[in-house]
Amino acid sequence: MGRIKKERSIQGAINYLSHRLVLMLVLPIIISLVLMLLYAWRYHSAITRMGKIAELKTTVNEEIPEKLWNVVSGRESFPQSSVYKMIIKVNETIETVTDQTAEENRISLIVARRTMDTLENYVDKLRDNINAEVPVVENEALLVEVRDIAALVDSMLNEYIELEIKSTARMSTTLWLIVIITAVFEILVLLVAMLFRTRSMKATARLVRKPIERLEEVTALLADGTLNARITDTEVTELRNLTKQVNNMADRLEAMMEQSEKDAKRLRKAELRTLQAQINPHFLYNTLDAIVWKAEAGESEEVISLTSSLSDFFRISLSSGADWIPLSQEKKHIEGYLKIQQTRYRDIMKYEIDIPDEIGDRFVLKLLLQPLVENALYHGIKIKRGGGVIRVSAKEEDGYLKFSVKDTGCGMSEAQLEELSARMKKGQPSVSVSGGGFGLVNVNMRIRLYYNEPEGLKITSGPDGTEVYFKVPCRTKEEISENESISG
Repeated sequence: MGRIKKERSIQGAINYLSHRLVLMLVLPIIISLVLMLLYAWRYHSAITRMGKIAELKTTVNEEIPEKLWNVVSGRESFPQSSVYKMIIKVNETIETVTDQTAEENRISLIVARRTMDTLENYVDKLRDNINAEVPVVENEALLVEVRDIAALVDSMLNEYIELEIKSTARMSTTLWLIVIITAVFEILVLLVAMLFRTRSMKATARLVRKPIERLEEVTALLADGTLNARITDTEVTELRNLTKQVNNMADRLEAMMEQSEKDAKRLRKAELRTLQAQINPHFLYNTLDAIVWKAEAGESEEVISLTSSLSDFFRISLSSGADWIPLSQEKKHIEGYLKIQQTRYRDIMKYEIDIPDEIGDRFVLKLLLQPLVENALYHGIKIKRGGGVIRVSAKEEDGYLKFSVKDTGCGMSEAQLEELSARMKKGQPSVSVSGGGFGLVNVNMRIRLYYNEPEGLKITSGPDGTEVYFKVPCRTKEEISENESISG
């Protein structure tokens, strides 16, 4: 048994490479960013704390003593001075900052907070003295004590700020070291990642190159016409699917070529049968017999008309081997046929042709209308008592030529219509048991093959008659390929 190849995916290899590269490049960046953000946050917090303490210094060292002096000098009362509000604000701020400060820098704030309690006690004594109307000299002495305590609190706050500045400086140094180490590490990682990428890309290229070369060889063979060329299996997932699709395409192409050859043979047979059906010995015999009968009767104009119609009929039928003729010739063809048949069936057949001269220069596949007219005559008008009318019409609409052959004959039963539709769908030109449909099936097949149309003839039928209609792309002489056989 041969060794089973391990299936590998190009997308998987690329994903593996990209994930490894992303991990190698992004992980150090994330770690450095986290550290830098952490230190930046600590740095910002320290600056914020120092800013809050710096604001307290003015309140403690200047505003509180000044307000108390105004009270002692009688300029303000205690309620007006708001000294206690200032003390409460200072205490709350110190407590908040203390909770946010590292253990090693809290001592100065704790001492400052306790000193503020002492300051508050002196303020209480000063308030009591003023309420008791103690002499101003004693209150001034208490005010001096307050100033000294405020200065002590201010020094504790200064000491705290100094400690925070030193801590911040250490953090700044650490942050700078982190940036340098991260930069060096990123450079090393980048070099390793580039080396890893180069090796991985070479491995991936080797994985893909050989299967692609095999694909190129086989597709070149297919392009040159070697339709039996196939690609061997590969272990690359994406190319394995492509290999299967190319092989499937080659299989279908080979089958289509075989089918095309079969269709070409069927088409030529259908054309031959159609032409043979037109050159029907009975039709030719009856027409010549009518010409002789008219000649014996001395109806020279009728003889000339019949002979001219018969000549036009066969000349256009043959068309020097051309497949495409102007619509004006197709119209003349069915006119000749109907004139000849009207001589025989004058009492039961009438016809109308509505094909405008404006579209006479459009080219169509020859022998599209005559088989339909013949079918309408022999299987519609002829077998109906009292005869009927055959109407042939054509018009150009939305880039298509739309044709209709309608008769007022006996029509078809639903079973006959279903049988005929099935035969046209299968492309079976043989005459059915019930008769009719030979020309219809041939014309339907020729429309589908020559015009590459999904649908050919459409038929509606009832007690009032039958209508066969179809549409084909409108073509001018210039639009027909040079390889097509045309008659001008």
